[in-house]
Amino acid sequence: MAAVFPIPTPFFCSKSHTYTFPSLRANASLSSPDPVTDSDPDPTRDRRRIVRVAWEKLVRWSRSWRSKANTDVLQRTNKVVVLGGGSFGTAMAAHVANRKAELEVKMLVRDPQVCLSINESRCNCKYFPDHRLPENVVATTDAKSALLGADYCLHAVPVQFSASFLESVAEYVDPGLPFISLSKGLELNTLRMMAQIIPQALRNPRQPFVALSGPSFALELMEKLPTAMVVASKDKKLANKVQQLLASSHLRISTSSDVTGVEIAGALKNVLAIAAGIVEGMNLGNNSMAALVSQGCSEIRWLATKMGAKPTTITGLSGTGDIMLTCFVNLSRNRTVGVRLGSGEKLENILNSMNQVAEGVSTAGAVIALAQKYNVKMPVLTAVARIIDNELTPKKAVFELMSLPQVEEV
Repeated sequence: MAAVFPIPTPFFCSKSHTYTFPSLRANASLSSPDPVTDSDPDPTRDRRRIVRVAWEKLVRWSRSWRSKANTDVLQRTNKVVVLGGGSFGTAMAAHVANRKAELEVKMLVRDPQVCLSINESRCNCKYFPDHRLPENVVATTDAKSALLGADYCLHAVPVQFSASFLESVAEYVDPGLPFISLSKGLELNTLRMMAQIIPQALRNPRQPFVALSGPSFALELMEKLPTAMVVASKDKKLANKVQQLLASSHLRISTSSDVTGVEIAGALKNVLAIAAGIVEGMNLGNNSMAALVSQGCSEIRWLATKMGAKPTTITGLSGTGDIMLTCFVNLSRNRTVGVRLGSGEKLENILNSMNQVAEGVSTAGAVIALAQKYNVKMPVLTAVARIIDNELTPKKAVFELMSLPQVEEV
């Protein structure tokens, strides 16, 4: 009987593709006879053939898919604008610019010194002083010139400042300009995600919107290390266009229609990363780290599904993938905040010493409100919010969490 192996969907391909391989019996005929064989079955040789056949089928499928997926999206794109001159906005500007030398990439930045360094020294002096930017990346502080004639907009302004910023430039935004949001978080006072903030701030409910998320540090994007992300949009055609615009030999882009799942996972993982950092800062060990992150993943899944997200989104790149990166790697800003909190530093001193925004600090305040709104118990993420509000010490939080009722795992 044939064995059916599905190709993993979140990273490699569409969930509709499966491959049927020959029987896995040791004496199955998997390919033409080897020139050098003996009459007796060789389990090791047959196993290697099975693996080789599986890999060859995958490679053939990949080549076929690429030939069909080629579009003229990149060729028809003349200008991309990046809103924000932070680390991730800069990394994505460099990435898009490297996709086509003739492409005009305009960065709208606030800091005149950063603008000058990009245009004259070909680097972002604040975030990437040692990384040269492509010649077709040009910075400006003028919103009108940046947005005029743009085919796509990469929005990299921190969530808490996005609404006011967009309102100030709304008059220059074409109503059909697709916004690709790179920002992760929730607006503290309104609990809005970027999918609500952007169209409402621009006073255009039909403003095309795409969320870009997944495990991705700006530094590694700048250095062209292999990365995988997901673009989510209610408009499938738009998601496919953005996929073709951004995908490259070192950046894989999957598509999704689950905007809520991608955004809520991307927002709440920052809060969980603070919790993971606190555990590290308190030297509580690997067992507690694994238990805390596992519990936090469950809490994110509980809330996300209550909000209408797909469970598979939370276990994909924008959920589990991003959680693993931000919780366990030192490059994470939010994890760094947690480590310093767990070591006994004051939050105010930590934030004053940082030159980048840790979105989880603001997002944590929205967690309690969301948990109450959707009637979801989120002990780990709520504890982080209490610590940030200076209403609970890390040590007391650990004691309270360990004292919770012993319940059945959900």
